[in-house]
Amino acid sequence: MKATILTPIFTFFLIFSLQAQQIQGIANYKSQRKLDVQLDSTVNDAMKEQILAMLKKQSEKDFILHFTEAESEYKQEEKLDDDSVIESGGMKIVVAGSGGNDVLYKNLPEQRYANSVEMFGKQFLIKDALEKKDWQLLKETKNIGQYTCFKATYTSTRTVMMAESSSETGETSETKTEEPFTVTAWYTPQIPVQNGPGEYGGLPGLILEVSDGSETLLCNKIILNPEKGVDIKEPTKGKEVTDAEYKEIMEKKMKEMNEQFQSDGRKKEGGNSFSIKIGGQ
Repeated sequence: MKATILTPIFTFFLIFSLQAQQIQGIANYKSQRKLDVQLDSTVNDAMKEQILAMLKKQSEKDFILHFTEAESEYKQEEKLDDDSVIESGGMKIVVAGSGGNDVLYKNLPEQRYANSVEMFGKQFLIKDALEKKDWQLLKETKNIGQYTCFKATYTSTRTVMMAESSSETGETSETKTEEPFTVTAWYTPQIPVQNGPGEYGGLPGLILEVSDGSETLLCNKIILNPEKGVDIKEPTKGKEVTDAEYKEIMEKKMKEMNEQFQSDGRKKEGGNSFSIKIGGQ
């Protein structure tokens, strides 16, 4: 009699356990970035509106996350047009790090990642350990689609580089400051994978929305356990560097570009120079 009663219960837990071990899915995210564009008086209102419109379009991107409990692959969805270079009124703006071909792979059991990025015409493969976030789990909840999500936050600092150029002298000044910021995430325990878009993860459920005060990533579609499964591949192309090495290379390259910009400004008589800051809170 006991065996008759316990068998269905045992079967239920067995099925549940197998399902839990095989969680996989595809999540689509859309990004939105706050723009704080500062232009000097040499740029007229009409041109400023054009620049703002183009930067807004460039900042709104679609991403796709393929995930299992152990691994994930995150990349931007393909576009037919290239929005990393925008032009207006004879002016060209190159958006560094547009990420069109970037692939971010995360391995959760091994706590590491591999990020293939193209920057200034060169391919890099950044390999390093996943950064542990000091998440504060809160009781506040909200629904995102059919999923109940819980709030979590952490605080950190980021380096902000500011370069300003004078239209009169052509001189460029650069300042570096540390800016505090707070990351707010909404995760759902209904999808118990410790993952999310971009660098984010480490919570007891898939992150469906996250914002750092500058950029917001919001999930707008989820397919759980698709019939064809998910295809996750660790990237292998590019010059292998650590995160610290990559940041050092980029800082050096940006400095060279600023110096070149300053040199070109001196050569042009009466040329207009301006500064653009894209920031958040």
